[in-house]
Amino acid sequence: MPTYKTTLPSPADRLRALAHQFKLPTVAAEIEKRFVQSGHPQALETLVAVFEMEASDRMDRRVERLRKASHLPPGKTFATLKEARFPPPLLHQIKELARGGFTEQAENVLAFGLPGVGKTHAMAAIGHELVLQGRTVFFTPTFELVQELLAAKQALALPRFLRKLDLFDTLILDDIGYTQQTAEEVEVLFTLLAERYERRSVIITSNLVFSQWDQIFRNPMTTAAAIDRIVHHCTILEFNMKSFRGEEAERRSQALAPPSTKDQEKCP
Repeated sequence: MPTYKTTLPSPADRLRALAHQFKLPTVAAEIEKRFVQSGHPQALETLVAVFEMEASDRMDRRVERLRKASHLPPGKTFATLKEARFPPPLLHQIKELARGGFTEQAENVLAFGLPGVGKTHAMAAIGHELVLQGRTVFFTPTFELVQELLAAKQALALPRFLRKLDLFDTLILDDIGYTQQTAEEVEVLFTLLAERYERRSVIITSNLVFSQWDQIFRNPMTTAAAIDRIVHHCTILEFNMKSFRGEEAERRSQALAPPSTKDQEKCP
């Protein structure tokens, strides 16, 4: 069998790549040549280490800024997600989405399920992973964002507010069907979804299936248009599980229940 060698990038190659990353084109073009001419090519390895420290520090600072700007719930990460509760195919989908490829294609994610099944936690966990990758994320309860959009429209500042939201690669709209929308609220929500269509990603959690979305958008044509824009490039997650809070209540109830007659008969 043929043996294949993996060629690692040389110190000079790594330096050039990092210099371009730092937007230092002159450094990228000149650094190797200058060090070789001065008789210190071995110093390139030390310089690479320093540049890589700078790259790591910059990434740490960026992640911290992105985390603060994201408004993601701090405790809802993969570290605290009870993965054993999720069916393996669903968990596989969630983990795949956490790799972030969908954001590069401006694709959407829809998470359907009853209250308490872990939709919000799972989508927030994806958001935290995207932030660690240096991607921009914004998490918000849908009703809060709708009120902000409505206030911006009334102040004649809706286009500027939409441009601000456009800075985020991924927008996580939690509980889209939580409240009934007025006609004006429906309009600004639809405008937001239309603006992001095929340009930026949206993650939506909903207790309502598509056949119930007329409760959100009120008008059949608006409902159909909104669904069409969302699902055109979309991954749909179905959380067909028992409520976590319901399971907890059931366990507590069983723990507090008196022993059955048969159990009493077994006791000496």
